[in-house]
Amino acid sequence: MDLVDLIAEKRFIGQEFLTWLWWKSEERGGVVALPGEGDIVVVFEKHMLLEYGEGDSNESLICRGLQTELQEARTGLVMGKKLEQARIQLAYNDYEWNFTMAAALMEFRNVKLPKTGGDSGNTENPEEREGMVLERIFLFEELVRIVLELFRLFLQIRVGDEWRDELLKVREWVNKAERA
Repeated sequence: MDLVDLIAEKRFIGQEFLTWLWWKSEERGGVVALPGEGDIVVVFEKHMLLEYGEGDSNESLICRGLQTELQEARTGLVMGKKLEQARIQLAYNDYEWNFTMAAALMEFRNVKLPKTGGDSGNTENPEEREGMVLERIFLFEELVRIVLELFRLFLQIRVGDEWRDELLKVREWVNKAERA
């Protein structure tokens, strides 16, 4: 099996993670409790890409708008489409990131790092410039760390005994779109 086939076969786990994270964020009004970290604000916004089918018969549905207008994306889930990409706002410890997560490779796209004191643009001093670069690296690493912790939480639930109950709750949430 080559790498492309392996990615295609395993992409469902990233799609399930994004769907679960979307549900988890709405379960408590945009807040996800992360053990050992506390509350993380997770808001799905503006843009989602859902896919259905395989190969040549693959269909895509792009949903744009404010969070309250993402009803079309929930309806897509009801119809069997899989969440492939989502624009997410994540806030933790006075930092706020905006990024797009692609499910197949758990790829970060269009990352907007939090504003910091070093964003003033004064880069004459090489030490200040180096500090700004290191701070941006830290902020990106922090985003990746938090998302990986959320993914770890998802995987613990996904392979554990509580997945059946969790899946029922997610399905109930998805099906509310059909009744709305």
